[in-house]
Amino acid sequence: MSKKRPVFGEASLFAGRVCAVFSSAMILSAGISLVLSTATAYAEKAKIYVIREADGVIRFTSKEPPKGVKATIFTSSGGGFSSYRIRGMSSSQIYPDRFNAIISVASREHQVEAGLIKAVIHVESAFNPSARSSKGAQGLMQLMPGTARELGVHNAWSPASNISGGTKHLARLIRRYEGNVHYALAAYNAGEQAVSRYNGVPPFSETQDYVRRVLQLKKRYSAVSHG
Repeated sequence: MSKKRPVFGEASLFAGRVCAVFSSAMILSAGISLVLSTATAYAEKAKIYVIREADGVIRFTSKEPPKGVKATIFTSSGGGFSSYRIRGMSSSQIYPDRFNAIISVASREHQVEAGLIKAVIHVESAFNPSARSSKGAQGLMQLMPGTARELGVHNAWSPASNISGGTKHLARLIRRYEGNVHYALAAYNAGEQAVSRYNGVPPFSETQDYVRRVLQLKKRYSAVSHG
């Protein structure tokens, strides 16, 4: 009679192999988790700058743009684009002659300085009449559809209609805040409710930066027109 191997020996050998495979799987899983978590952490910290060139070409770069260059930032943690503006616009190009005749008419009609209108247009759309924000604001002065209707603007893509409506809205805000241009610009950017809630310029970095940039550019546009 031939001798059989002990059953317990085979079971022990099989169990040892299973443990070895299971241990290897756990090590592999841990390694994958480490790699994934590291990649996610990097993606959350990484910034991709999206820049629209003057000719309309969109450029992506991981290098922070220089002062005076307007860009948007895309991050994985943000789930989309967020506004990005460089402070200190002294090196940026201005466009004193664009839509000059239309702006002059709106300035006289609504009693708003032409330099202020140009500064708002510069910051809102960079003088692009086809500009459209992710929230739906349209045209040169970035009018929301509801606001455009209230202002009697039937075609927000028309430079004349958009500038007339946007200037009318700006004039109304200046009157509401009794000539306080800081408050009026803050309301133009963040809404009148936000200005009322904080009894002044809201503590939003975007709005504070917006007011500062518009006023800086107003000085430059006014200096050119008076020069």
